[in-house]
Amino acid sequence: MSRHEIREQIFLIMFSLTFHSDENMRDLILRYLDETCELKVTDMERAEILRKTMDIADKVSELDKKIDAVSESWKLSRMGKAEAAILRIALYEMLYDEDVPTKVAINEAVDLAKEYGSDESPKFINGVLAKLVED
Repeated sequence: MSRHEIREQIFLIMFSLTFHSDENMRDLILRYLDETCELKVTDMERAEILRKTMDIADKVSELDKKIDAVSESWKLSRMGKAEAAILRIALYEMLYDEDVPTKVAINEAVDLAKEYGSDESPKFINGVLAKLVED
């Protein structure tokens, strides 16, 4: 599984978590991974997806504050759930994942927005992330 495919799985989980209470996040994530066995996820990839998703979910409040601070007229509460999940993942990678260069995090976020967001999403995602880089 490529890094892009791993990131995409993390996005799909983060997106789906917005529809559930976070009281048993770990079980929801594990169930998702179990139900997508056709992806042929290795144990190492599964562990990475679980670790990274849990870490992002644990930091959602912090990430959301940073995103809201730069997205003037479109606070997270007004954004689509896909765009919010994409921004959280990208910002997490920019701040906490030393293996992912900032430019790669932004490019991957824009790619996810093209695939899962609206027609305006890639430009919006790119603009918000560019402001976060400036800060």
